[in-house]
Amino acid sequence: MSQDSKTNHNLFTIALFSGTLFVSASLMFVLQPLFGKLLLPLLGGSPAVWNTCMVFYQSILFLGYLYAHTLSTRCRQHQQIFLHIAIIALSLLALPVALPENTIPPTDSNPTFWLCWTLFLAIGLPFFVLSTTAPLIQKWFSKIGHPSSDDPYFLYAASNTGSLIALLSYPFLLEPSIGLANQQTDWSIGYWLLCLLIAACGLLLWKRQQPNAVLETQTPIVDKLTWSTKLHWLALAFVPSSLLLGLTNFISTDIASVPLLWIIPLTVYLLSFIIVFSHWNDAVHPWMVKLQPLVLVPFIAYAFVNPADLPYWVYLILHILAFFFAVMVCHGELAKDRPPTQHLTSFYLIMSFAGMLGGMFNTFVAPFIFNGIYEYPLMIVAALLLRPGAVNTRLHWQLIVPVVLLSIGLILYANVNDLLQHFDNIALSLIALSIMVYFLRNQTVSYALTIGVIMFLALSLHGLSSHTLYQERSFFGVMAVRESVLTDENNQPETYHELFHGTTKHGAQRLPEPLAKIPLTYYSQPGPMGQLFTTFDATNANWNIGLVGLGAGALACYAKPSQQWTLYEIDPLVIDIAKNTDYFTYLSRCLPNPNMRVGDARLALEKEPDQHFDLLVMDAFSSDAVPTHLLTKEALALYFKKLKPNGILALHITNRHLALKKVLSIHAEQDHFAALIQEFKAPEAMPLVVDTDWVVMAKQPETLEKLHLSTMGNWQTMPLYFDMRPWTDDFTNIVKIWK
Repeated sequence: MSQDSKTNHNLFTIALFSGTLFVSASLMFVLQPLFGKLLLPLLGGSPAVWNTCMVFYQSILFLGYLYAHTLSTRCRQHQQIFLHIAIIALSLLALPVALPENTIPPTDSNPTFWLCWTLFLAIGLPFFVLSTTAPLIQKWFSKIGHPSSDDPYFLYAASNTGSLIALLSYPFLLEPSIGLANQQTDWSIGYWLLCLLIAACGLLLWKRQQPNAVLETQTPIVDKLTWSTKLHWLALAFVPSSLLLGLTNFISTDIASVPLLWIIPLTVYLLSFIIVFSHWNDAVHPWMVKLQPLVLVPFIAYAFVNPADLPYWVYLILHILAFFFAVMVCHGELAKDRPPTQHLTSFYLIMSFAGMLGGMFNTFVAPFIFNGIYEYPLMIVAALLLRPGAVNTRLHWQLIVPVVLLSIGLILYANVNDLLQHFDNIALSLIALSIMVYFLRNQTVSYALTIGVIMFLALSLHGLSSHTLYQERSFFGVMAVRESVLTDENNQPETYHELFHGTTKHGAQRLPEPLAKIPLTYYSQPGPMGQLFTTFDATNANWNIGLVGLGAGALACYAKPSQQWTLYEIDPLVIDIAKNTDYFTYLSRCLPNPNMRVGDARLALEKEPDQHFDLLVMDAFSSDAVPTHLLTKEALALYFKKLKPNGILALHITNRHLALKKVLSIHAEQDHFAALIQEFKAPEAMPLVVDTDWVVMAKQPETLEKLHLSTMGNWQTMPLYFDMRPWTDDFTNIVKIWK
């Protein structure tokens, strides 16, 4: 073979193996959101559903890596090819990917096992094949005699590039332009292409294998892996995995509940793999280690100690930068410590196992042991403990600074009578310490633990300053009840209670007896809901009312004794808080014995009789993270099926980032519903009355005529939009409704 032919053949080989890994990773990252959307109308938007799916994916990924390790170490090369092709052929029986026919989740028990079984039946084998591709194809590449076969880890960059492109393409390209049915078909075609590419890689390996090839385990083992090496790999992979989920949860809870915000940390996470497993890592990694302490100074000072009144995107940048350097250092160490190809599959097996453990820790352990997103700062400290650096001081000497600092902080917090009066001085002291700790950067243990102590003291201080009466965490996020102060009509200070989900306020109540039954915030009497109940005051005495989304229970104080109210709430913790009279008394005062339904609203409403409600209030949209399955064409058809012919549907669409009125306007236009909107601006003189947007819909315009003609509020006909498709269970497009 001539030199040019040999060069071309080598390039073709790299293109084939890189392309196979690229396509496999792309298909994996498209399948996860695709199948999640298939499940959404069936199981609702419960985070427990998504958590279960993620653990399933990570578990199958681990099993795929275990299979690749076992296959490559226990079977001869031609046996590997035959067996893997057989499993691929078997997986083709699952195409096209779809939910099993007539599958119905259990209604009287936890659906976790049902969900795992459904996932296994529908996509278990294809996802398993995708999971095996990265380690197995790299292992095959190491055996074909290519000039780069001795270090095939650069192919991992191709795999993560595919993951990254698929991640960004799905919400911005695929979802807005292709419905679910077509996505299923196109994905299946892509899977057939992957099968052909894997077969081509196997054929190339077959041609290059030695006629007397023996089992790899029969060859002398060089550089046997030690347990310390394996545990080091495990820690370097576990911490970034947990940190990724912790940061995603933290920024959507404590910074801003912005749709698609979760993409940014995952993009950074995948990008780190692309960089560290490329040929750039040797030059980049030392700089990451040097720059990380510099980035942490403003991060600790402004993101934890003294968050000023800055836009949320400034905080987001600080957190993303700190996360980027943390995962780059950990993954850089992981790539630097990668073993010879003999242990390639063991290396990836430990990485996948660590990733699965990270997911399980954040999903199943942290919510039960922490009442806040505390696993995030915990993993920041863990990442710093994994920093490389010369340890010039013995361990017990490195513990002196953090132990002394923690002791001083606890003594101050315990003995200063009014700690908040000294808030600024304490914050300035912690900022100074976060600057000074930079000089400990080469003392790994002292540096990491001192930063941990600073973050702990800062979080404790902010917990005191927020006057948090109660805080608890569930699958649905962190709920907190806080006590605040306003100036009443007589210029006297008055305490009141607020309910928060992360940073989103879900209700408030004034405490004095004459004021405690007055609905506030989004449900105020001057606002759209107050106008609606007042307008129909003469005719609504016997209404049957359904309320989706409980909050603090403020809407219950519009109830009349002769009305029937049914309340729907997905989070049992919200119900406990609303019923606890130490925090809120709306329910106990106004609706002490409501019909309560726990679960996803759409699933719960399916069980109600048709033409049951006079008024159905959908208040599931007060957070900026929107359950899209509650706004589809099929969802609205369900709501009107449960409403009486002259019934009214009221939807709360207040949102900082999304123009939800576009979705509802198109539904109203296509299905010929009458629809009015009010974008209410709160008067400045009214305390705890806030700006809020509501839409009311009915089958006949006459039903809403009285409200339209009312002089109490500015109800307008819905504007028309022609630049987007209607949302259905098959198609949604978040990007198109960004404000």
